[in-house]
Amino acid sequence: MNLGYLRFRMLVLRALVVACLVAVVMRLWSLQVVSSQEYVQAADHNRFRIITTSAPRGVIYDRQGRLLVRNVPRFTVSVVPGDLPDEEQQREAVLQRLSYLLGIPLRNAEGEGLADILDAHTTGPLATGRYVPVVLAKEVEREAAFIIQEESLTLPGVSVSVDPVREYLMSQLMAHIVGYMGRIGQSDLEARLDQGYEASDSIGMSGIERSMENELAGQKGQKHVEVDIDGREVQVIASEPPVPGNSVILTIDTEFQQQVEAAVARGMARAHSDTGVAIAMDPRTGEILAMVSLPGFDNNLFAAGISYEDLASLSNDPRHPLVNHAIGGQYPPGSIFKIIPACGALQEGVITPSTRLDCQGTMLVPNKFFPDDMSQAQRFYCWSRWGHGSINVQTAISESCDIFFYKATGGYEDFRGLGIDRLGTYAAMFGIGEPTGIELTGEVAGLLPSEQWKRLTYSESWFTGDTYNAAIGQGYVLATPLQMLNATAAIANGGTLYRPQVVYDVVDIDGNVVEPFTPEVIRQLEVNPEYIELVRRGMRGTVTDGTAYRLKMPEVAVAGKTGTAEYTEIDANGNVVMDKWGYLPTHAWFTAFAPYDNPEIALVVFLRGGGEGSQYAVPVAEEILRSYFGLPFRQ
Repeated sequence: MNLGYLRFRMLVLRALVVACLVAVVMRLWSLQVVSSQEYVQAADHNRFRIITTSAPRGVIYDRQGRLLVRNVPRFTVSVVPGDLPDEEQQREAVLQRLSYLLGIPLRNAEGEGLADILDAHTTGPLATGRYVPVVLAKEVEREAAFIIQEESLTLPGVSVSVDPVREYLMSQLMAHIVGYMGRIGQSDLEARLDQGYEASDSIGMSGIERSMENELAGQKGQKHVEVDIDGREVQVIASEPPVPGNSVILTIDTEFQQQVEAAVARGMARAHSDTGVAIAMDPRTGEILAMVSLPGFDNNLFAAGISYEDLASLSNDPRHPLVNHAIGGQYPPGSIFKIIPACGALQEGVITPSTRLDCQGTMLVPNKFFPDDMSQAQRFYCWSRWGHGSINVQTAISESCDIFFYKATGGYEDFRGLGIDRLGTYAAMFGIGEPTGIELTGEVAGLLPSEQWKRLTYSESWFTGDTYNAAIGQGYVLATPLQMLNATAAIANGGTLYRPQVVYDVVDIDGNVVEPFTPEVIRQLEVNPEYIELVRRGMRGTVTDGTAYRLKMPEVAVAGKTGTAEYTEIDANGNVVMDKWGYLPTHAWFTAFAPYDNPEIALVVFLRGGGEGSQYAVPVAEEILRSYFGLPFRQ
């Protein structure tokens, strides 16, 4: 080997050594200078964590301070994806072990397996990051939670926490009012991201749990912690404690609520009704004293996540137990609606307190296209086929005369009535056709028909007969029991329409009132107080001498109005359901207030398909009033 070749090889070797040294130096420069901050941040990100701590949710009490909803502990298993083993086989082993202990498949068609949950939180639009804890399971069995804790060294990234879950202590009785909670949905999550809500959170879904979510939820806290290589907490560097949610005190006394529920259940049994409602209100303030809608449901089924079978059973029940029929059911109100055209006709000068209209039990209305052909005339009936004779408005209310209100509202021959447009104005004034604004979810508006509405809905003209039907709360008129109660309360108190409220106070964790109850006036009725008093006297006469004479109570002076509303129902074969006498079935209604001279309670009773209001709704009201005033029941 010649000397020149050796020198060449030495030069190449030196060049390679120098190149390697330069590469090492450049890499060190890159790591220690250029990218140093990036790697420091990455190391700190692995070492330090910001952990969100849930705020204790506020509880709910009744008017007397009885606890209705409380928080009970539950075990929750979470995992930090970034702390799982990097090696695929080891990672799979951890998930398989969790799958066995939790009884949850690794993957399934519904995307609810452990791996599916992890994927949803580490990829896609809702990705929260590799070092944000992901909840895998709530309501974990105590034994399984302890085993996971014991095996923490072999389950890196997995943690067990104790979180609260709602327990409803008077579930069936208060379910429609209190509501329930559930896993936060996509729309709620997007709307509340700035409030700190996360995909694993629960949120109020109905009732007070929903409407008072902001007050009950509180504010989450944070912990800045240092963790070891397996993701286990080493020390707390800093923390911001959560702010507990406020608690809610309701206007409802659950003892009275139980009495009302029992009265409604008995009334439903007597009338063979499948749905019953009773609501009691203080007409001086709008406070709801009791609100019962039967059938009800157990809201504890939703507390821990309702099963598919239970949800299907409730959803498919033809009685719709999940619906609060007090605010979410709209029905023809029948004759309890007559207090509204009475006020309207008096205020508009259509009638006076002394105006007398004749009722012979039936009336013929000529066909507008064939006015001279009485064979084409339409016959309208009063509920009393014998008629009421010549009567004024006060007696018409007491006796619930249909023909008086047909004529006063729709007119007859040369007598010009109130008309559908002005009737609609006064019905809206009383709150029909709009939600009352009560702090509960699921309230509907009802329906106030008009000529334009009928043309747009049915492509038909409006007829005088439509006005007659509307005058007695039939035809196209629909209202909720709460709307009719609110209208009655406005008559009882002399003309003030209050917003019904079920929240009495909001208090903080120390019991300090942060949001006190304040009556809220929707509007003052634009009706002469003299006319309101006349309607009140008519309602008093309903009890003393009229259709609700069964409610005559010597201990308390009660005023009321009965209602029996026909409705159309189609059976499974597509046929219109008729009763045994060949008539359409009827809802039973009754609304009342007491004491007459200084009302402190107003109420409404509704029995779906319950028959005559005077026969079936009135006894329910009597039970409720006797319970409220502490009077003995009739034997």
